[in-house]
Amino acid sequence: MIRKLAWLLIALSVVAIVAELFALQLPTLRWPFNVSREIPALGWQGEKFIPVFGYLFWLVGILAGAGLLFKFKPGYKLTPITERRLKRFKENRRGYVSFLILIVMMVIAALDHVIVGNEALAVKYNGKWQFPAFVLEQPMGKDFGLEGDAALTKPNYRKLKLAFEDADEGNVVIMPLVPYAPTGDTQSTQTSPLEKREDGKIYLPGKDEVFSGIAIRLYDPRNPDRMHTRMQIRDGLLDKETNGWSATGERVLSVSYSAGEMVEDTLHWTGEGSVDEFLTAGDALPIRQAFANPAPPLPENGHLLGTTSQGYDVLAYLYGGLQVNFKAALVYIPLIYTIGITVGLLMGFFGGTFDLIVQRLIEIFSNIPFLFVIVIVSGSVPDQWKGLAPVLGILVVFGWMGMTYLMRTAALKEKQRDYVAAARVIGCSTPTIIFRHILPNAVAILVTLVPFSISGLIMALTSLDYLGYGLPESYATWGRLLKDGLDNLSASWLATSAFLALVATLILVTFVGEAVRDAFDPKKFTTYR
Repeated sequence: MIRKLAWLLIALSVVAIVAELFALQLPTLRWPFNVSREIPALGWQGEKFIPVFGYLFWLVGILAGAGLLFKFKPGYKLTPITERRLKRFKENRRGYVSFLILIVMMVIAALDHVIVGNEALAVKYNGKWQFPAFVLEQPMGKDFGLEGDAALTKPNYRKLKLAFEDADEGNVVIMPLVPYAPTGDTQSTQTSPLEKREDGKIYLPGKDEVFSGIAIRLYDPRNPDRMHTRMQIRDGLLDKETNGWSATGERVLSVSYSAGEMVEDTLHWTGEGSVDEFLTAGDALPIRQAFANPAPPLPENGHLLGTTSQGYDVLAYLYGGLQVNFKAALVYIPLIYTIGITVGLLMGFFGGTFDLIVQRLIEIFSNIPFLFVIVIVSGSVPDQWKGLAPVLGILVVFGWMGMTYLMRTAALKEKQRDYVAAARVIGCSTPTIIFRHILPNAVAILVTLVPFSISGLIMALTSLDYLGYGLPESYATWGRLLKDGLDNLSASWLATSAFLALVATLILVTFVGEAVRDAFDPKKFTTYR
């Protein structure tokens, strides 16, 4: 199993590097290269920008996979105690099922813009296929027959799909399952059907309740931007201002109503033909309720969980937040454990003056107010540097200290064992004794800590984003969604979505942590006589 994972890591690393060389954007594998492009200091600018960080990241992946293959040679078998631990972990059904669910969530998050995104997976135009979501150089509107200003910009693929369907010329646009980007993809006015009944009043569909609010008539119900008229309704009747637009988008009508009757001397008509013809044509169009952002869940519009106050699709936003949490964990956990394990083992092994000095330094760092540091860094970091890296950097600076004392205790205990004395006698070096002999005997402590460290990281990121000191708005975060929901209490779907996603993830991670802790509990394998 370990060798299969090693080969998979090597294969993914090679595919990522080859894809970058051919200017391809593969799901998740593109992330380190995009980080280099977002932070120019992580690349090299020559005639062509080279994303150095991305290449180094996947080179480390190749080396790590090769190291695992070298360590775990063919025919390698797990020790009996490890097999018993795995068996006990699987016997904890709650923890094991939670682990499988988290694996599925990771796979879904790794699919990236194949699942959620506003770029077309494939476009067939005039018999030629293009794949905009998977290439670095995006095609322009002119490549798909668009004219005017739209020809020189990246097309809106959702609108392009509607245009192709209306033209019915065999052109095709294939969009992701959720055709909205997590951020930067503001949605226009959302609508839902209303009913105009025989008494001339407008009602909520399927109810005897008259409607009050904003209503619109659309030339195309699939495109809320193409409005025919926009009306204010009170107690089911036209009230106050009504505006109208031509099919080309020009405003041609402005008139005021009171209790359904037109107010004299308020009519302004600049369109072709008569205003009566315009209004009669509008009566043939369905009337719909207009929702400003945040809009409630409207499955017929494609927004299963509604939109945020910025107009972002909530489901896509939750997906983006899940990706941020997984990416942060994949960077944060190895860093803090590498630092914490190394420092803690050195403290316990050498002891004496070195141990005392490091303990005092840890105490000093521990008393630095974390939130103040975040506030200072948030205000001093230039906008082009803001992102996941600085926030994770601060979390790493404060996150490694907790486990040093656990590893120090383990090293103090283990260095008195006979196997350490035997290693010294045969001439093993200090690093070999510490990392090859002592560390494997303390691995149970580390494994049981990992799930709870992940929970702490997710809570830290959510808290910082809720307070406004976390990631910039270009990142989708659950903390900002929760804040948006509490700022708009009438939009209950915002806070509910963020809360359920956060709690469900933390519960799953906690269940896994409990199962790992039970599996590595030495008392489970001890028999007292």
